[in-house]
Amino acid sequence: MLSENLWFHNIYCFLYTGDTAISGCSNATGLLPESLNWMPYYIAGFSMVLVLINIFMAFGALYTYAERRLISNNEDNKLTSDGIKLLTKESMIPDQADKPVYNLAPIIMLIPVILVVAVLPVGEGTFMTDLNIALLFAISITALTTIAIFMAGFSTGNRFAMLGAMRAVAQLISYEVPVVLSTVGIILLTGSLSLVDVVEAQAIPFILVQPLAFLIFIIGGSAEMNRTPFDTVEAESELIAGYHIEYGGMKFAMFQLAEYASVLINSAVITTLFLSGWEGPFSFIPSPIWFLLKMFFMAFCFIWIRATLPRLRMDQVMSFAWKFLLPLSLINIFVTAIEVLIFGVNGTFTQGDLWIISGINIIVSIIGIVIFSKILEIDSGFNTQFKVTV
Repeated sequence: MLSENLWFHNIYCFLYTGDTAISGCSNATGLLPESLNWMPYYIAGFSMVLVLINIFMAFGALYTYAERRLISNNEDNKLTSDGIKLLTKESMIPDQADKPVYNLAPIIMLIPVILVVAVLPVGEGTFMTDLNIALLFAISITALTTIAIFMAGFSTGNRFAMLGAMRAVAQLISYEVPVVLSTVGIILLTGSLSLVDVVEAQAIPFILVQPLAFLIFIIGGSAEMNRTPFDTVEAESELIAGYHIEYGGMKFAMFQLAEYASVLINSAVITTLFLSGWEGPFSFIPSPIWFLLKMFFMAFCFIWIRATLPRLRMDQVMSFAWKFLLPLSLINIFVTAIEVLIFGVNGTFTQGDLWIISGINIIVSIIGIVIFSKILEIDSGFNTQFKVTV
């Protein structure tokens, strides 16, 4: 798994001393004595884990500040004081809480966000591991957040928290279906679940080749992260913050860090699947820089959406998933399968083929969005005019 990882290889060879034919290090520096040749493997591996995870967690904290500052430029309080307050605030547990479940919930909420970093190719040859099922791993592991929210809501014994947890389970499972189906088109085009293979297959960014899948993925991702306009799980006006109402101190901070870091992780996955990952038009700029620029652009788009759209009703949220996103995701699968059958020669596509597929899919996307928007408007009353009768 680590043989193609340039980061691991360079650190390993910097420390290794001994037979270069065995190690594969043609330029071994030999910093450690030969008797400690077992150490470079572990040092290189742990250094990757510590650096990448801490960088993403630090980005999560900075993203929290950036989002709040961009949404409200006139905010008077010092946002940096919030972090200090959470670190020093006493953590209190309700008397009626199920204490083991109550304490485990924020940990389980944060772990999936960290684990997804392991399969993200943040640059050419820069990744922890290139799993052949990386896409399936990322989708599966992030589904654990539903269990964490459910645990938090039901373990506290608070009715508002329980209602938030019930909404979360219904909403997250509903939107997980179209999100997973939206990735099937990419799998059909690339013939692989490896995120490295997905990036390398994008002679044209898949945002053009799979525009409908991109739209479904970004909307479904917003719903799964409880972002506006799908933040009914944490609706302050109805549920007083929802499932984490009884949490304080570092436990509450872990929930917040997980939610904001998940925006960056989701942006990184979108960058990988639809924006050609680490690839960029100028070769003199390092590939990780291209990846981060695209990731931060997508994170800014999530801020823009949150600052623009109003919250939907719970029935509208559910209708949008099942009556709009789900049929569009199924249409995308069938259209892509036909295109693969027609244009895919031995499972490969030329750049000309991808441009033709892009044109077809853009037309299908426009037609599908218009048709199902009208159906959704008629069935769910998204444009219902409220009348006041005296």
